[in-house]
Amino acid sequence: MFLSIAAGLCESIDADRIYIGVNAVDYSGYPDCTPEFIQAFQHTLEVGTKAGKEGHPIRIVTPIGMDSKADIVRRGKKLGAPLHLTWSCYNGGEKACGHCDSCRLRLAGFKEAGYKDEIPYEDM
Repeated sequence: MFLSIAAGLCESIDADRIYIGVNAVDYSGYPDCTPEFIQAFQHTLEVGTKAGKEGHPIRIVTPIGMDSKADIVRRGKKLGAPLHLTWSCYNGGEKACGHCDSCRLRLAGFKEAGYKDEIPYEDM
């Protein structure tokens, strides 16, 4: 859905790139995070948009697509990204649960990168 909306916006403002933060290495089973899905959607942009038919399709860029969670944490820290404002929990609530796949992957990534995750967790 997000890629479809972004593609429509790109066409309306004549933009040529969509950047999306999907990650295929340690995702939790979402097929739209896989390289195969991104390639298929890229093909859709090539054949199903005006820009694509005119020979300059909108390109999908996945800058962290094949990075580990630890790589992402290290890059975020190096760039000064406010990782304490990011959220990964699937369960919602005022605090992250600390138990769902996404929380466990996030916590393992911070640990492997050598950093403490600064967001509040329910049971930690």
